[in-house]
Amino acid sequence: MKSIKVMIVDDSAVVRQVLSQVLAADPAIEVIGTAADPLFALDKMQRQWPDVIVLDVEMPRMDGITFLRKLMAEHPTPVVICSTLTEKGATTTMQALSAGAVSIVTKPQASLSKFLVNASDDLVNAVKAAARANVKRLSNKAAAPAPQAKLSADAILPPASSAMARTTERIVAIGTSTGGTQALEYILTRLPRVCPAIVIVQHMPERFTAAFAERLNALCELEILEARNGDRVVPGRALIAPGGRHLLLKRSGAQYVVDVVDGPPVSRHKPSVDVLFRSTARAAGANAMGIIMTGMGDDGARGLREMYDAGALTLGQDEASCVVYGMPKEAMKLGAVSKEIPLEQIPAAILRG
Repeated sequence: MKSIKVMIVDDSAVVRQVLSQVLAADPAIEVIGTAADPLFALDKMQRQWPDVIVLDVEMPRMDGITFLRKLMAEHPTPVVICSTLTEKGATTTMQALSAGAVSIVTKPQASLSKFLVNASDDLVNAVKAAARANVKRLSNKAAAPAPQAKLSADAILPPASSAMARTTERIVAIGTSTGGTQALEYILTRLPRVCPAIVIVQHMPERFTAAFAERLNALCELEILEARNGDRVVPGRALIAPGGRHLLLKRSGAQYVVDVVDGPPVSRHKPSVDVLFRSTARAAGANAMGIIMTGMGDDGARGLREMYDAGALTLGQDEASCVVYGMPKEAMKLGAVSKEIPLEQIPAAILRG
């Protein structure tokens, strides 16, 4: 089997050494080079082009975002951003994702030795997912998790016991992962201020979701917020699950609100699309629309089936428009998708209902 050739670009020699050690330990990955900045990287890449680039965003001579835009314009290549968990870093990383990066892996500001233990699987899986990504989709405009016991949404809440009567208030629940930041930006920037209430799970590390929501809020007519416990779910507003917390829709009298809760990863993710979709099936039933989009793995497939069984309209993003056709494919296999449509048709579908 052909190995995945990786180039690491980071201005820290220690970080380059640690990342190289993590990736080289996997027999499916070959580190073909490292560079202290993009200009050194470009010189090396002319001799052997990598399948995946692991990239820092703040570097001398040329920053990661400029490098990324150059790559996507001239030679689209899957890029995994390796960034620190800082507010400034989160905002910059959102710009990198918008420019075409596939996913994020967080690196610590200190104690790199812990990275070898705690996050090595995240990096390896992110590189493997990126190698399968359709980066041409990105150039034209989650990281996958570490292996662990795979829990279902039962770990957070029981399934719906009965279907809800249809009402006039509609809820749209969206779940996505790898490639989802660009896909969500495409959809949300094309929705008017008067649109159905939206709840979203995008697989993303802690702290990055706040910067993601803030960026989208500046671009969109509707209000985009990182969800907080008790936030109302109302037309003209989209709530994004915070990284590291599950997002649940619930009914409070005649209103919809969200619960933001801790708990174990579900389908190996936190936040989990399965949890959001199950809670939407329970709280909204046939008043909801479920949309599963680009992403690796099967998170959301079972939850979307529960929405389908509760009478909701369920849509899947088609393979041609996905960066990674994993989550929609698994939902199709379960018979959870009423209809597959391309990304370009999703905004109109949300408004049409």
